Amino acid sequence: MDFSNHDLTDEQLLGLYKSLVKPRMIEEKMLLLLRQGRISKWFSGIGQEAISVGVTTALESDEYAFPMHRNLGVFTTRNVPLDKLFCQWQGKANGFTKGRDRSFHFGTNDYKIVGMISHLGPQLSLASGVALANKLGGEQKIAVAFTGEGGTSQGEFHEALNTAAVWDLPVIFVIENNGYGLSTPASEQYKSEDLASKGVGYGMESYKIDGNNIIEVFQTIDKIAKDIRKNPRPVLVECVTFRMRGHEEASGTKYVPKDLMDAWAKKDPIDNFEAYLLEKGLLNETLIKEIKTEYKQAIKEGLDLAFDEPAVTLDIEQEKKDIYAAHDSVVFEPNDSPVTAKRFIDAISDGLRQGMQRHENLVLMGQDIAEYGGVFKITDGFVKEFGKERVRNTPLCESAILGIGLGLSIKKYKAMIEMQFADFVTCGFNQIVNNLAKLHYRWGQNSDVVVRMPSGGGVGAGPFHSQTNEAWFFHTPGLKIVYPSNPYDAKGLLLAALDDPNPVMFFEHKYLYRSLTAEIPDDYYTVEIGKAKLVREGADLSIVTYGMGVHWAQQLCEELGLSADILDLRSLQPLDYAAIDETVRKTNKVVILHEDSLTGGVGGELSAYISEHLFEHLDGPVLRAASLDTPVPFAGNLEVGYQPIQRLRQQVEKLLAY
Repeated sequence: MDFSNHDLTDEQLLGLYKSLVKPRMIEEKMLLLLRQGRISKWFSGIGQEAISVGVTTALESDEYAFPMHRNLGVFTTRNVPLDKLFCQWQGKANGFTKGRDRSFHFGTNDYKIVGMISHLGPQLSLASGVALANKLGGEQKIAVAFTGEGGTSQGEFHEALNTAAVWDLPVIFVIENNGYGLSTPASEQYKSEDLASKGVGYGMESYKIDGNNIIEVFQTIDKIAKDIRKNPRPVLVECVTFRMRGHEEASGTKYVPKDLMDAWAKKDPIDNFEAYLLEKGLLNETLIKEIKTEYKQAIKEGLDLAFDEPAVTLDIEQEKKDIYAAHDSVVFEPNDSPVTAKRFIDAISDGLRQGMQRHENLVLMGQDIAEYGGVFKITDGFVKEFGKERVRNTPLCESAILGIGLGLSIKKYKAMIEMQFADFVTCGFNQIVNNLAKLHYRWGQNSDVVVRMPSGGGVGAGPFHSQTNEAWFFHTPGLKIVYPSNPYDAKGLLLAALDDPNPVMFFEHKYLYRSLTAEIPDDYYTVEIGKAKLVREGADLSIVTYGMGVHWAQQLCEELGLSADILDLRSLQPLDYAAIDETVRKTNKVVILHEDSLTGGVGGELSAYISEHLFEHLDGPVLRAASLDTPVPFAGNLEVGYQPIQRLRQQVEKLLAY
């Protein structure tokens, strides 16, 4: 291993050596504790330290790093307190996740580190989001994301690199090619000669370097970083290394040929660099012993503090509270301003425009939303008013764009992401349910992202453009879900969602876009998320619904001359249980109506709640009316039969007969 080609000072060389030794000594101690049963799991980066240390040393202290399982050197190079690291690994309250997650599945804004989730690929998009924020703010800062050779097989790798390239984002993507994805060799992961060559397909520079050579890693990243701070663009760096231990300790390494292990053992990054420094006269056995003694004592002190920490205790109220970032929801009432007749779609556009005016840090992203104005023309004219930096056309990369939105919020920006159709959200499902929804609960980072979801049927759009898929997200703690039924609420709830620092799924029914008009205030106003509204009062029964269901319920009441409460939930997460309680106690009979399919829909949960908590107030069974348990059909007569309109009538008549 050649270390001679450098212009580093003696102080820098010794600093790199110390930074390599520290994570190695921690790992050796963790492996001992694992064998003693004092920690539960360990993902070893022994043999790969030069990548983490070299990359992080090349970064400025306020530049974000996005590490993976085997990047302990990122944390130690940033001088993260050892006692907090050890508490994190033991699931103690003083760890970064309060015992809610393990190992390196955490982040810390204090040290500008955002840890991984087990799905690997999403890290790349989050780093791109931070890079976008850096670029928008003119900060001349970069972000660095780590991934393994296995992670390059994931779709998010393509999406993140493609978007970063199209947008010229100042981000370095570091591939740690350690030969194996768990037990699967690299030869079964990709067919290209190397991974650096993938950069060509995205129009980005790429480099392949010796990941075990600390000087080569540091100098390569340092040179790239200095350049792209001034000339923003993404760069791909493949670091060739080897995993000397199992994917995690329980998996072992029996699947690795012995001669391969022996060959890479000779390339150990610390042994080789240490030999070089000894030869150069910068190290001697006494100094090595002093360095290791200092680290051994620091590790002992950190472990003593961590082991003395009591086990976490469950506080259910605190657990629930930490799902969302704190937000004092201030309802802005409309002033005595003019009111204008606006269609549902105009109300949403109006809300978006006023949100952009109010929040200068709000960035809109979506397919065709810029000059074209979106497929529904909701953002028509926005580029002229707010510019292309804030109104951004995106590639067909739903998952990456959601991750970029989350990355923006790490840097205190707000993001609105438009799904061209709610159906397409499946391509970004992982980012929503595992990143946006869980981040604040895990380590206190809010996800200031609104996802707009044009949804619903009645327009002859078939199975892939007509779904109302709110139930997919209703089950996921950490998300807020709103579903307005009229122009006034559409504007007010959207503005409330944009103001909220938490992730909000904003459903808007396409059938209502141009079929429903109402006079609404021109001024800025909000409607409180989590508050239902009684839109019709009666005595015979209650219909609890939302979205298009409100209009079906009103139409039926008119046709039958029915005296009924119609409760428009407006928000599905959080639910307004007080309003549900009040209407059920009043009429003693309830039908739950929604456009989504019956099985697994929101109505099942509402029915269970009413049966469990309001049973003594019921004069009949809780009935549901919903769409068929089939995909949404295309032909008009089939779609009408799919929707719950006729079944609503039948259920109402059945309940009235009790």
